[in-house]
Amino acid sequence: MTKKSYAKNWLLWGKGIIAGLLIAGSLQVPAFADSALQDEVRVAMYLDLGSTYRSTAPAVTLQAGSQWRVGTEAAGTWLQFESGQSVRFSVDGYKVKALESADWNTAAAAVKVLQGTADKPIAFVQNNLAGKLYEVYTGPYATASEAQTAATRVATSIASYLKGQSPAVQGSFYAAGGAFATEGEAEAVRSSIGSNAAVAMTSPGQYAVWVGGAANEAEASSIQATLSQSYPQVSWQVESGLASTVLLLRQDVTLNLENPSPVKHIQVAGSDPRVTIQDSDDSLIQVSERNGRSYRGSFEVSRYNGVLALVNQVPMDQYLYSVVAAEVPSSWPQESLKAQAVAARSYALYNANLNKFKIAGLVDTTLSQVYNGAEKEVASVISAVDSTSGEVLMANGQVIEGLFSSNSGGITADPTEIWGNQTPIYAAVTSSGDQSAESALYDWYYVLLNNGQTGYVREDNTAMTGTSTAAGLNKLTVTTSSVMVRQLPMIQSNVDPVAKLNPGDQAVILDKVSESSSYAWIRGPYSSEELLAALKGKTTTEVSGPIQSLEITQRGPSGRVIQVKANGQIIDVKYPDALRSALNGLPSTLFDIVPTGRYTVQSAGGAAQSAAVSTGMKIQTASGLQDWSGGNLVVMNETQEARVLNQTQKFLFIGQGNGHGLGLSQWGAKGMADQGYDYRQILQHYYQNVTIDKR
Repeated sequence: MTKKSYAKNWLLWGKGIIAGLLIAGSLQVPAFADSALQDEVRVAMYLDLGSTYRSTAPAVTLQAGSQWRVGTEAAGTWLQFESGQSVRFSVDGYKVKALESADWNTAAAAVKVLQGTADKPIAFVQNNLAGKLYEVYTGPYATASEAQTAATRVATSIASYLKGQSPAVQGSFYAAGGAFATEGEAEAVRSSIGSNAAVAMTSPGQYAVWVGGAANEAEASSIQATLSQSYPQVSWQVESGLASTVLLLRQDVTLNLENPSPVKHIQVAGSDPRVTIQDSDDSLIQVSERNGRSYRGSFEVSRYNGVLALVNQVPMDQYLYSVVAAEVPSSWPQESLKAQAVAARSYALYNANLNKFKIAGLVDTTLSQVYNGAEKEVASVISAVDSTSGEVLMANGQVIEGLFSSNSGGITADPTEIWGNQTPIYAAVTSSGDQSAESALYDWYYVLLNNGQTGYVREDNTAMTGTSTAAGLNKLTVTTSSVMVRQLPMIQSNVDPVAKLNPGDQAVILDKVSESSSYAWIRGPYSSEELLAALKGKTTTEVSGPIQSLEITQRGPSGRVIQVKANGQIIDVKYPDALRSALNGLPSTLFDIVPTGRYTVQSAGGAAQSAAVSTGMKIQTASGLQDWSGGNLVVMNETQEARVLNQTQKFLFIGQGNGHGLGLSQWGAKGMADQGYDYRQILQHYYQNVTIDKR
């Protein structure tokens, strides 16, 4: 295992080299210097950027596998914790004090209620002279106005537990008193004050007592005047967040509501609340709120847009150990893993340089690249990353974004089909290896049941009967018990089956298709109502319903759909690839549309005529010409291909590929590696006019 880089570990090396190192790793500098690749990347896990990215939590719970420490750029290490010790972190700001109570059951019950609302709670306990006091807060909120609105919601949510109290807005204004050399000395003063008081660590080894959390300076001044009279032995002043960083030390009882088990809680306050958490001995830091995953590198807790932000700063290659393993199977050929590593490194550097997420270049979701920490590290991926360390895709002297997708469906996308404009880096190129995504999958039969329903049955649960219908369609018989007839040719555990068959049950075979995968897929059929709901808010001009016709009117160089009309009206999305979302979340734009309620007849003169299925229409059956009275109608063409029509107009989507299709196709790279191509050949096939450079 490659050892963790400590090139910027000021927490362990002390303050002598802090300034130069932290300036070099600050947020505003480019992702890499002209002569060297940036050593680390910043990945946001919790951050509120509105519509750009929003993942929030009232607090995060961290622990490390070795001794770990908390500190700041200006003052170095402030606090140290032992291996395995859990500590919670939050940021001070606008919040709602929901209630306080000496009764644990009352506080716990209120917390349980609030956990099911948008106003997530934190519960603290204080050991005061009069006994234990539990305080429940929600927030933080970006503004005082948001907090005031939340206070009204909270009052309604926990009305039965308030007992005369009213949830109140609090802020970051305090009456600060004393200058103590130990936490114990400050705690002695705090415990005599009680409610709304906390021990504050103002710098390493320096403590004070902060009281209030007032919403404005006037309220804090009133608290200061009262304290000056009640505790004249302590010098009190209004602290309105002028100090850059202050740590409010609290005891948190949120995590165990059955039995209060206090956990150390650090509430980061001040004008620029920001701390770094660093472990030692190449151990990992666990984040409970991220499904208990453990991460390499260091963490930064700060306040951004008024709420908690959590950023993991991690060496590039250690970041890629996780990303590559999350993006593609670690069992794939080494050359395909190397190709993925170079593409992912290029993507990370490009976006770090853009500083897309303000205080971080990346996030840990598919909005950037999937990043699950050290739990995904495996030897094959580590080898691929290490053997390509520093290598990136370059064009015109710049790192390119290195876009990739799961499966391009046999041909990659042209940029005009995705963004609507051209770039010399990406073009439509064949990707034959994509089809390997379905090589280990079963085929499915599309069948007509005796009751007229249709669905899909997996081939390994059936056998041919050797018989056929009067129209020449073959029949199958089911060979195992409780065979599910699925709505689509894939197992969907959260979707009810069409029917359940048992040994001996027969069905008519209408078609045989591949199991839906990242290469080939079927979605729908969707009704007009479903499509209109999906389209809402995603088009410049609202599509009027009901949708009677849905047709592809323009395709791009790779065959991807770039224009669709509904009832003759263009579905005017912002850019072509947005059609995926607009049409109910299709895997790609490489698709065809099959209407279930219309058919086309080729006349003897060669003219094609389209018509809707309707009750009373004449159909030819084995018994002669009859009136159709409803239900599923099976029609066949001259090549014995069957199709099911019904009177309810719906739209079936049949397509290939998964993702936007630009750049590297992950399945295509695997296919090329299987054929003996190395990672450089793979990359230069999928990216045009690029070089692979080690920076």
